[in-house]
Amino acid sequence: MWGLARPLTAAVASRASGRTLTVVARAPGRPLPVAAAMCGPSRPFTVAARVPSRPLTVAAAAGAPSGSPGGWYEWLAQSAPVHWAEEGLVALQGASALPWWAAIVCGAAALRSAVTLPLAAHQSRLLAKLENLQPEIKKLAERLRYEVSVRGKQLGWSEKVARFHFKKNLRRIITELYIRDNCHPFKATLLMWVQIPMWVCVSLALRNCSVGATDSKVQEQFSTGGTLWFTDLTAPDPTWILPVILGLMNLMIVEIFSLQKLKATRFQKLATNFFRVVSIIMIPIAATVPSSMALYWLSSSFMGLSHNLLLRSPTFRQLCCIPRTKSDSDTPYRDIVSALTAKYCFKK
Repeated sequence: MWGLARPLTAAVASRASGRTLTVVARAPGRPLPVAAAMCGPSRPFTVAARVPSRPLTVAAAAGAPSGSPGGWYEWLAQSAPVHWAEEGLVALQGASALPWWAAIVCGAAALRSAVTLPLAAHQSRLLAKLENLQPEIKKLAERLRYEVSVRGKQLGWSEKVARFHFKKNLRRIITELYIRDNCHPFKATLLMWVQIPMWVCVSLALRNCSVGATDSKVQEQFSTGGTLWFTDLTAPDPTWILPVILGLMNLMIVEIFSLQKLKATRFQKLATNFFRVVSIIMIPIAATVPSSMALYWLSSSFMGLSHNLLLRSPTFRQLCCIPRTKSDSDTPYRDIVSALTAKYCFKK
């Protein structure tokens, strides 16, 4: 359209301080005079400018980077990992010939079992080693405190200087123990750094499939690929059954985690309360997204709860080479039921 021989004129008028701003643009290849006249509030200000050789379309303007949340959200939704997740979902459904709701459930179970379960076992192994190190660290700390006290009296250290040397040497000793047993606490966070991006990518892939951002045929299949009360996977669950079950499932995971520590620190209590609030907030969020996303979130949480319970089994922990600790129990599931009953069932 910009290459027409006849000049293209666009006028944009904006009222500011009583003046009219008019922009005139001509097609390339024609002389473009530039004139500016300002003769008072009633006279227009006219600018003629050359149209660039490459047109700026509306789509290009919309795709330009911006600081708005929609800009980075759309960029993330169209990123390569999300497209890989979409292709994986389509390939899984095509190879298994399952309905889409079953393919989503099976995909969540496969990802959690193949990726996060081994990482969760690795995390439990590290945490068990750290727990078994605590008695040794305690003894070394007592010995170090005595040596620093004797040395401080010999050199005339103040209490502040003695405390500084104690903490400095204790950190060095603990680091050496972590290296010796290969159980640095930061390695236990590997599960989080893998699980969260994977969860986000699959969620956005399901969102793209639900709104037809990738393929309209997939969107049509999603619209009839549900079951029971959520037959349309592109629409939110109108009954709120999936969101409520999701919230209860997440709360159950948080409560089971909180039972692992008999004497929780202040930070652990704050973290537990934070995840409780997040679990409740996820209910209205899951009620506003397509049912395909809510179904995946529920399936992923169910597999996470199952894996957490599986990692409590003494037999499975032995198969995963997880060291035994003082907090381990021979009847973990009975202990969980007893602890939840004592915590939430008030007896007169």
